[in-house]
This record gives sequence, C-alpha cells and structure tokens, in this order.
Amino acid sequence: MSAGTMWAVVLAGSLGCYLLKLAGLSVPAAWVQRPLVTRVVEFVPAALLAALVAVQAATSDGGLVLDGRLVGLAVAALALALRAPFIVVLLVAGVAGALVHVVTG
Repeated sequence: MSAGTMWAVVLAGSLGCYLLKLAGLSVPAAWVQRPLVTRVVEFVPAALLAALVAVQAATSDGGLVLDGRLVGLAVAALALALRAPFIVVLLVAGVAGALVHVVTG
C-alpha cells in the first residue's frame, strides 16, 4: 500500500469517527435517558471487550487456533467465577497457558 493510499485511509477513518461522534452528540437527551437504552448502553463496553478477547485468544493469522491462550482464558474465567482475587486469576491463567505451551511444544 502506498503512502498516499495509507494517508487517505487514515483521513477517511478519522472523518468517519468524527461524524459518528457528532451523530451521537446530536441524539436528543430524551432518547438516551430511556431505561431500555441505558441498560443496553451499559453492556456495550463489556461486549466489545469480550469480543476482542475472544478474537485474540482463538485466532492467529486469520484462522481458528486452539492453543494455550484459549486454555488460559478458560482457566481465568473459571477463577473469576470462583471469585478469586485478580492477581490469582492472572497467575493461574498464565501458568495454565504456559503449561499447555510446554506440553504441546
């Protein structure tokens, strides 16, 4: 990709983000303050973060990969479900992922 094309993509993306932000600010306050809308908006960041984590844990080079990252994620989810402290969640997930990596090569 040439430098000119790259800059055109960056500028188009920037303009799109600005227009999206402007559209969000233009929404009447009465629409945003509805209970259903506020409940949905509260869950959007968590859903986006979960999607990013799932993509990073289960894909590599555009393909589905089942390796230590997915095991670490599953162990972390289990530790969180058991209400373990966050540092413990990080440690057990890291150890589980590393063990899978060592065992499978």
